[in-house]
Amino acid sequence: MSSAAAREADPVPPPPGGVLWSMSGDIRALLMLPAALTLQVAHPAVGAGVDEHSVFRTDPWGRGERSLSSLQLWVYGGEEAAEEGRRLRRLHRTIRGTDTRGRPYHALSPANYSWVHATGFPVFRHGARYLIRPLTPAQERALYREWLQVGRVLGIHDRDMPQTVEEFWPYYRKMLATEVERTVVVDELVAAGSPVPPPDRGPLPLRLLLGVLWPVLLPPLARFRGFLTVGLMPPDAREAIGLEWTQAQERRLRRFCAVLRVVVPVLPERVRYLPRARRARAAHRAAGRRTATARTPQA
Repeated sequence: MSSAAAREADPVPPPPGGVLWSMSGDIRALLMLPAALTLQVAHPAVGAGVDEHSVFRTDPWGRGERSLSSLQLWVYGGEEAAEEGRRLRRLHRTIRGTDTRGRPYHALSPANYSWVHATGFPVFRHGARYLIRPLTPAQERALYREWLQVGRVLGIHDRDMPQTVEEFWPYYRKMLATEVERTVVVDELVAAGSPVPPPDRGPLPLRLLLGVLWPVLLPPLARFRGFLTVGLMPPDAREAIGLEWTQAQERRLRRFCAVLRVVVPVLPERVRYLPRARRARAAHRAAGRRTATARTPQA
């Protein structure tokens, strides 16, 4: 098969103007990602894989940067999206071991790989209610359809994922009832006392300053990270994992998110959207203007 034919057969990312196109590049989506990651590693196999094979303890900033770049490619990468999906599968081929229940696991087994992907939908849906706006039923279905498209980009077969929202919820509830647990990695992600090295990205003067201030900055930042991680996780998932959440915390979260819902929409696009999303949005608008110009009758 020619390279052109191979590209034509590649799964396509979600469409411009869709729900994910608007949500996943918004800076507020960054606040949802820790909850999604924590729900992923609550699965015994996924938690064991991250515990044994990930560099999240030794290189948290690098891992975070790479994960965010990958996620943006899934939605805004165009032809690069499918190649990123193939790269991720290659990366996970050697990840295998034994989970906390004594079961052998492989990162690419459909049950495990699909769960990692599936967690994004309930977390995005729940987080949008707080940080952006509640989704209408039509938007929720659109979000799920687009999330299935992302799954195809990642190499997940349709047979391994529920194909409708109505089919998703029984699958999700069964996973919460029978699989998820409070793994070692979950505890590390929500604990305020987990050691995190100072940032090693950005301008050198800033890195040096943060290195000096890090012992003072880390404790409140870690508490805030844990607060958002637990708060933006869907309540049923939070309960299944065994994470505590109080009414006082809920009120604080609602106040914080209410401020963001007012402030973020009025920010300039260069601030509101992540760089790859911003470039993709600009390119899409430019293409639309060129198409409109081409269709305009000449005098």
